[in-house]
Amino acid sequence: MSNTLNWKDLVLPHILSLQAYSSARDEFSGDAKVFLDANENPFDEEQQSWNRYPDPLQKDIKHQLSEIKEISTKNIFLGNGSDEAIDLLFRVFCKGGESNIITCPPTYGMYKVSASIHNVENIEVSLTEDYQLDVDAILEAANSHSKMLFICSPNNPTGNSIRKDDIQNLLENFNGVVIIDEAYIDFSAQKSWIHTLENHSNLVILQTLSKAWGLASARLGMSFANPELIKILNKVKPPYNISGPSQKLVSDSLTKKDAFDKQVKEILAERDKLNQELQDIPGVKKVYATDANFILVKINDAKSIYQKLIEKGIVVRDRSNIKLCDNCLRIAVGTEKENENLIAALHQITT
Repeated sequence: MSNTLNWKDLVLPHILSLQAYSSARDEFSGDAKVFLDANENPFDEEQQSWNRYPDPLQKDIKHQLSEIKEISTKNIFLGNGSDEAIDLLFRVFCKGGESNIITCPPTYGMYKVSASIHNVENIEVSLTEDYQLDVDAILEAANSHSKMLFICSPNNPTGNSIRKDDIQNLLENFNGVVIIDEAYIDFSAQKSWIHTLENHSNLVILQTLSKAWGLASARLGMSFANPELIKILNKVKPPYNISGPSQKLVSDSLTKKDAFDKQVKEILAERDKLNQELQDIPGVKKVYATDANFILVKINDAKSIYQKLIEKGIVVRDRSNIKLCDNCLRIAVGTEKENENLIAALHQITT
């Protein structure tokens, strides 16, 4: 069953009628050898074409991703990190001082920050004690001004995947756009929602190359949605939002799928080992199940442990000030040696 909502009714009218900036490289087709259209410096000292503007629509990368993700290029938007896509979605759907969004803390903090930037109310509906969605509470909190619902799965900072039946329920009954943030999906046993896009026109999926692909410095986020919404996002984005060096780095990395698969396998093996070893640390109250490349750990006096780890040159994330995460540290899975150093340091600190 799909939502009968017409998602276009949620788009701000001035965005629907927006005439996008037409870059020089958008205005011709075919092969060219002499480029005198974009007022660029003609000298290419590094022989890397850094003197030229990059492809504004990142067509080569989208074709690579289309094969890897098994989805049409028409469903793909690329942004300067997932944060750019989040920002653009606010611009497309939300009117400052009037619209609201719904988030489910504890979750990724940038949704709330973006809402504040755009003067959009953020209605918070907490996750349950087992870090799942409170579907009834979400639907009850939603009103005619609720434009977007953000769901992070696997969730950050808790690491767990959100139940699919609950997400399906919301896709069918929430009268707004449902954004599923799958930044950590490559580490999860749960399948992506990408291949359900044709059934849900109000669905947007966020993914990233920063985590499993090891390209955090490249700042490339992926969004997947119905083709008409992808066209709108491309109208609203800056004309050259992904730099040439980043596009080259990403394109080269996407040809190394075997290396990607190997690294993910190693991270998952280290995650399982680290999960067991953390349970033997004195003062650890709970090691939460995770589908991500990090582990949430409840430990006595988390703030003190955090500071003592820093003194030993080891940085984790103190999440003890986050709702439902009292005395919790979020620990990313490192290399075998890094994980061994962490466990040794924790034993020294807690005994």
